Amino acid sequence: MDSDLTHAMIRFGFGPLTGTVPATASARDWLRNQLRGPDPFLADPRSAGLPSGADALAARRDDVLTRKRILATGKPLKGNFKPVSRAMFLRDAQAQVDWALSTKAPFRERLVWFWANHFTTSIQQGGVAPLVGPFMREAIRPHVTGNFTTMVLAAERHPAMLLYLANAFSVGPGSRAGIRTHRGLNENLGRECMELHTVSLRAHYTQADVTNMAKLLTGWSIDPKAQPTGFKFRPMAHEPGSQIVLGRRFPPGEAGGIEALRFLSTHPTTYRALAHKLAWHFIADHPPQSAVDHLADVLTETGGDLGATSIALISLKAAWTPLTKIKTPFDYVVSLARASGMAQPPVGLMLGSLRKLGQPLWAAPLPNGWSDHGSDWTGSDAVLARVDFAYTIAGRHDGAAPMDVAQSALGPLLQPATATAIATAGSPREALAMLFAAPEFQRR
Repeated sequence: MDSDLTHAMIRFGFGPLTGTVPATASARDWLRNQLRGPDPFLADPRSAGLPSGADALAARRDDVLTRKRILATGKPLKGNFKPVSRAMFLRDAQAQVDWALSTKAPFRERLVWFWANHFTTSIQQGGVAPLVGPFMREAIRPHVTGNFTTMVLAAERHPAMLLYLANAFSVGPGSRAGIRTHRGLNENLGRECMELHTVSLRAHYTQADVTNMAKLLTGWSIDPKAQPTGFKFRPMAHEPGSQIVLGRRFPPGEAGGIEALRFLSTHPTTYRALAHKLAWHFIADHPPQSAVDHLADVLTETGGDLGATSIALISLKAAWTPLTKIKTPFDYVVSLARASGMAQPPVGLMLGSLRKLGQPLWAAPLPNGWSDHGSDWTGSDAVLARVDFAYTIAGRHDGAAPMDVAQSALGPLLQPATATAIATAGSPREALAMLFAAPEFQRR
């Protein structure tokens, strides 16, 4: 396999899919073609029947009522309570992980998971487990090659984000609901939409900016009856009056919050922050400043066109230096499954593997998401966990010979020492385990 194509599949995707070679003469054309048209998963039968955000909200509400009803009868929950919301989470996890394992558009899929991490929502808090899957399908996937502002508006208004950052119940102190109930302002979304999602600390915003942004977002709430996503604006909870954020005044009402997010999402420091994050993820932990500058320029010139920025990314010379990044556990598990030919593994196996490797699915501990820094994934315990996982999966493989798997997975990037270890291993299982634990397989 051509070295550029191999590198493209590993660096920009999840590694080669065993038994398949893209029919293309150009690695860059192969990558560019994946950015055309709508998200393929949303048109795939595997996404059919998955719940909307509103459906997930309804299941979440019904589970609470069912649990209370069972407890009121004196019956134990064990054996009598099967949360519908948990089943929704597992169905979405199965479908979206299976898609990552089998997709013929892995660059586009990597972008989906990159942006989902940028706009982190986590099952760790807010009761959002059944909503994270809909969030990816409704707020992220449709926009990875579109406009960044459109993605920002979809993400910040989605119930997964509104619950995760507790904005759904944020009440303006001067609103009718605030005066009546004495409930107050929650600044989580106001802060994180600035610090993590848009302008970053580079904008030198103040605490007053955070508070005023939070006031603009009061009333942004949820309703299980509001199909498809479940978003609802509640005027009675909205803080009256205009607010000033970063020196600009925004009007009250739902329109004021939208206008403020449009302003923040097109701010120069936003484009600088996004450029650095993209270069960090796809090029190196310490990417060349020239690469960051180029991506920032493209974002600025196109008004936040993510498709154009992704094309600019693959045109950078620095992006074609192989094996400069350590795979995160998610990348590692998916690339290993693709290389070994695991077709639709049980969702429990995938979720358990990710948990053991330190990156449980959709469960980032903080709103800044999972780290993209290699040193956070290469501690001694983490390395040993990967070796154990490699040996476990190697034991489940009953397909191609280990050397054929190695050539398919790494091509010209396979190192002589690894090839020798595979050829002289005591068993096919040991040979595959050595491949999957090899330094060049751990990198992208």
